[in-house]
Amino acid sequence: MWMLVPVAFAGKLLSAFRKPLRSLWSSLVPWVLWLRATLWLPGGQSARPPQPGRGEPQESRGDGGQGPDQPTTPTSVNYHFTRQCNYKCGFCFHTAKTSFVLPLDEAKRGLRLLQEAGMEKINFSGGEPFIHDRGEYLGQLVRFCKEELRLPSVSIVSNGSLIRERWFRTYGEYLDILAISCDSFDEQVNVLIGRGQGKKNHVENLQKLRTWCRDYRVAFKINSVINRFNVDEDMREQIKALNPVRWKVFQCLLIEGENSGEDALREAQQFIISDEEFEGFLDRHKEVSCLVPESNQKMKDSYLILDEYMRFLNCRNGRKDPSKSILDVGVEEAIKFSGFDEKMFLKRGGKYVWSKADLKLDW
Repeated sequence: MWMLVPVAFAGKLLSAFRKPLRSLWSSLVPWVLWLRATLWLPGGQSARPPQPGRGEPQESRGDGGQGPDQPTTPTSVNYHFTRQCNYKCGFCFHTAKTSFVLPLDEAKRGLRLLQEAGMEKINFSGGEPFIHDRGEYLGQLVRFCKEELRLPSVSIVSNGSLIRERWFRTYGEYLDILAISCDSFDEQVNVLIGRGQGKKNHVENLQKLRTWCRDYRVAFKINSVINRFNVDEDMREQIKALNPVRWKVFQCLLIEGENSGEDALREAQQFIISDEEFEGFLDRHKEVSCLVPESNQKMKDSYLILDEYMRFLNCRNGRKDPSKSILDVGVEEAIKFSGFDEKMFLKRGGKYVWSKADLKLDW
């Protein structure tokens, strides 16, 4: 059509419209840029899919929640913020190779990064987590995770020897689960394993902690490592009397550089039992309803373990190979090197009712 209009007339016509067109385009630019960022337009990128709300279940997938290009979600993380411990358990697979502990503000920054990446449950462990500042550092992290990050579940694994009732009075309301390590109800066996501490009785202390958990509304859990010294023990009566929400039963595991090999601080070979012996222990205790068994096969790659530098530890090759710290490269990049098997995490029951608000316990 424009080819039929004399050039001079066309020039005048365009000149007349140029100013209003420029004004119209300038008003449209912000809308075009917004649409480009939000939707997909040529030259732009697809918008980030909405993330599920905190505590809401993610859509079930046949691949355990991971697509080929989808980053692993750190739903449940075990943060071993200290390697120091006051016990000397012979089979320990996270030994005191350093005395490093992150400054509190840096630890909080890392925990926030994990929460933003999808973390719903944090488990603080060690070493012995109550040893640093006698539990004050741990208490501050527990309160931060529950009060500021609003995590559905905050838990601790401890040997229990350094916990005092005043800690429960200050921080108990922010803690969902306290897991106490107890491998035997025979005090002599505990001493052989390395859980002895002079005149303190590990089993008697366990009962006191059970009472405090009830009084301060913290779910009580027991962790036991089955090894050469306790594999023939019958714990049914004592576990039923303590009535934990979960009794996690692990098979003793060798980790090179931790409890096995030239550079290890422990030598756990004498504690190792066969798969058949572990199955025999489980069969003897099958009537205990709260029992949650974890063989070496289930345990090795199904935990997201964060060390004292906030590096994910990959245990796939029988040792702990660290990623870069999430404080330096972010969660999405660091977790690629974690060796985490999300399918096994779900298969072993890693996702369960872990908030005390949902447990509906008879306090």
